[in-house]
Amino acid sequence: MPRTEIGTSERLLDELRQWVEHETPTTDAAAVNGLVGRAETELRAAGAAIERIPGTDGFGDTLVARTPGQGAPVVVAGHLDTVWDHGTLASSMPWRVDGAKAHGPGIYDMKAGSFFAFHSVREILRQKVPTKRPIILLLTPDEEVGSPTSRAPIERAAAGARAVLIPEPAGGGNGACVTARKGVGRFVMTVHGVSAHAGGNWQDGRSAVVALARKILEIHALTDLAGGTTTNVAPIWGGTRPNVVPPEAGCEIDCRVTSIPEGERIERIILGLAGEEDGIRIAVTGGMNRPPMVETPAITALYDMARGIAARHGYDLPKMHRGGGSDGNFTAALGIPTLDGLGCTGAGAHAPFEHILWQDLAPRCATLCELLETIE
Repeated sequence: MPRTEIGTSERLLDELRQWVEHETPTTDAAAVNGLVGRAETELRAAGAAIERIPGTDGFGDTLVARTPGQGAPVVVAGHLDTVWDHGTLASSMPWRVDGAKAHGPGIYDMKAGSFFAFHSVREILRQKVPTKRPIILLLTPDEEVGSPTSRAPIERAAAGARAVLIPEPAGGGNGACVTARKGVGRFVMTVHGVSAHAGGNWQDGRSAVVALARKILEIHALTDLAGGTTTNVAPIWGGTRPNVVPPEAGCEIDCRVTSIPEGERIERIILGLAGEEDGIRIAVTGGMNRPPMVETPAITALYDMARGIAARHGYDLPKMHRGGGSDGNFTAALGIPTLDGLGCTGAGAHAPFEHILWQDLAPRCATLCELLETIE
């Protein structure tokens, strides 16, 4: 069976640079759509069947590209948005190649991986390489804020799929792919108290800040490191002036869990913190955003296949379980074999030193491409 020619790491880096230098903060739909449009043009010219789902709620569009074929498809999904604001390239994180490292905002999380997916599908079509199954490629606009508009298209594509591949960054310091992830919950707590003069009539006030502080300690106590459950409260806010008993306060809450029942339990407890007592009213919104991705025998088999392919391309591919969530959480929860972390090696996701190890571009992309070609 012929294999797709991916090209050299130098060639991939040259085109990836164009993606990185096109800044795509999640909050700027027009900027994200600019990169969506570039990918759409290339994929359409290569012969993909294109569906572009218009963005809603201030987010960009979702691009769905399909290759010809019959039967359950292989889905590959990556996001184009980043956490970096416009001007980051000019002010603090310019594109640069420093030895083995290529730097730039979003290059590691996850423009390199999304470019892998795009490039693989484009070249399979251009070179007319046969695949065992049709491919569905999704390029999405809002993963960095929980995939509020792209979750539904991802789940629709995955529902009848043979497998899902997620080229999020390789991790663990050793280029590992990901076979399990924690589930993620996000909540907002708002506390309403009663304002009063902090000196003249303190007793008439009800401090929202004090009430919030007590709830934060309750939330913190839910952490169970041995069981894999963590909670984190940040940011927090409250009060107006030092001499005013604060009538309002609030916080955001992040939780991570390893099983669906544990997520349901934590969600129930956190939402149950809402209520009203002694002049204090507490409201809590939110819930579990991403279900856990649990390694199953089917995921392990998919990993074994990927590791064998990686060995043929000259490197070992270890596996890991990761605390952060991705769109792979959604697809794994549907029971579809999902392999994550198939992007490039590097470090510094969401950090000023974000970079990839650019010489790994070709072998890593070739592994993803061969999976797309050969999954039966």
